Amino acid sequence: MRTLKSMSHKRLLRLLPLFIATSLGASLLSVPAQAATPSTPFWVKDATIYEVNVRQYTQAGTLNAFAGSLPRLQKLGVKILWFMPIQPISVLNRKGTLGSEYSIADYTAVNPELGTSSDFQALVTKAHQMGFKVLMDWVGDHSGWDNKWITNKDWYHQDADGNIIPPNPDWTDVAWLNYENQDLRAAMLAAMKYWVTNFDIDGFRADYATGVPADFWATAITELQKKKPLFMLAECQGQRSLLESGFSADYDWNLLNIINGIAKGSNQPADIQRLAASEVQDYPTGTFPMAFFTNHDENTYTGSEYTRLGKSVPAFAAMYFTYPGIPLVYSGQEVGNTKQIAFFDKDLIPGLTSPNTTSAFYAKLISLKKKNSVLWNGSGVLLTPVTSDNSQVIAFARKSSSDAVVTIANLTSSPQRVTLRLGALAGSYRKFTTNGKGALPKVTTLLLKPYQFEVYSTKAA
Repeated sequence: MRTLKSMSHKRLLRLLPLFIATSLGASLLSVPAQAATPSTPFWVKDATIYEVNVRQYTQAGTLNAFAGSLPRLQKLGVKILWFMPIQPISVLNRKGTLGSEYSIADYTAVNPELGTSSDFQALVTKAHQMGFKVLMDWVGDHSGWDNKWITNKDWYHQDADGNIIPPNPDWTDVAWLNYENQDLRAAMLAAMKYWVTNFDIDGFRADYATGVPADFWATAITELQKKKPLFMLAECQGQRSLLESGFSADYDWNLLNIINGIAKGSNQPADIQRLAASEVQDYPTGTFPMAFFTNHDENTYTGSEYTRLGKSVPAFAAMYFTYPGIPLVYSGQEVGNTKQIAFFDKDLIPGLTSPNTTSAFYAKLISLKKKNSVLWNGSGVLLTPVTSDNSQVIAFARKSSSDAVVTIANLTSSPQRVTLRLGALAGSYRKFTTNGKGALPKVTTLLLKPYQFEVYSTKAA
C-alpha cells in the first residue's frame, strides 16, 4: 500500500474493512461454502521473506541491476523474494515524480523503467536456479486512472453522479475496483494466472487484501493452486475469512505495535507473551503471521526501525525471529539502513553493496531459524513464557521433543538483574552471541546490560 501523508496507513487499514463491511454489506468479507483450503508449500517451512524495493535498490533501479545482488542475498540466507509491484505506473493523477508502484497501469506488463518482460523472466529463472522463490506484489483493490480497464466504468465504484472514485479521499492516484462486476473478477484472475503461467512465480503478496472480497480470493487461490503450489501472503490482520480463503500468512501488526510500545514505554514485555497466547486461536492450522518491525510502508511513514527502536533493534530482531511466524527483512534492513526512503521519488537505499556486521547478524538469525525446527513456520510449536522475577526482561521458549530455543532480552536502557526458573528447559545449549556452549540451570540468575539479549538453542546458528 502506498504511504499516506495525512493518516497512518496502519490505522487506515484497520478502519477501512469496517467501513466497507458497513457500507456494502457484511457479505463482502464472507467466504463461500467452497472456500479454498490453505495449503502452504513445503519450501516455506524454514523460510525468511525479503522485500525487494527494486527502483530504490540500485542507482539504475532496474531488474537487471538488482540481479547482481542475488549472490549476496543467497549468502544472507533469505528464501522468498517479495518484489514490490513491477507493472507500469499510471501517469494520470500521479503523485511525485515517479508515482506509486501500487497505481497499476497494466496488470500484465513490466514497468519499462525497471526493464522488460524478458528481464523479469531471466531474473525469476536465475533466482530459482539459486534456490530462491519469487513472490509478486498484487494490487487487487484499485488500479491507476489510465489503466485500460478504466473504459469499463462498471468495473469501478462510482459516486451518485456516475464518476469513478478512489477507495478513499487520500488515494487520489488510484481508482476503486468493483468486485460486484463478474467481468472484472474474470479479468483480475486471468491477470494473476498470466504471471504464474508465463513467469513461473511462486506466489503473491496481496496489497490491502481486505479491500477485495474473500470469496474472490477463495476462487482465485483455488484456481491458481491448480497450476502449482503457491505461497499467499495477505496484507491484513484479524480477518480469519481471508486465511480460510487460502492465504497462508498475514501481517502481525499487533506484534509491531507492541514492539513500538515497549520502546516508548507504553507496553511491557509480558504483552508479547500475552499476544502469542491469543494468536493461537486466530490462525487456522497451517497458517501463521508475518513478524517484522520494518517494511516499505513503515520506513516511509515512520522512518527506519532505528528511529523508533534505537539501540534495542538487535534485541527486538532476535525476539521476532524466534516468535511464532515467518520473519520479514526489508531492503536495507540487513545492512543497518537508518535512512527514511522517499516513496514517490527516486531515493537510493544506501549500503546495499557492502555486507557488514549487521548483515552477519541477520544471516545468523536466518540460519538459526533454518536449523531449529521449533522455529519453523506453521510448526505449531507455541511460545512458552519462562517464569521471571523482572517484568522488564522478556524470556520465552519454543520447545519440542527434538529441540528447544530460549530467548532472553533486556528491552530497556538500564541494566537488569533477573532470576529465571527454567524447570524442564534447563540444560546445555548453544549461545547465539558467542557461538559457544552455555548451560541454563533450573534456576538461572543473569545481570543483563542495557538492550542485551541472548538466544540459547539446541542447534547452533
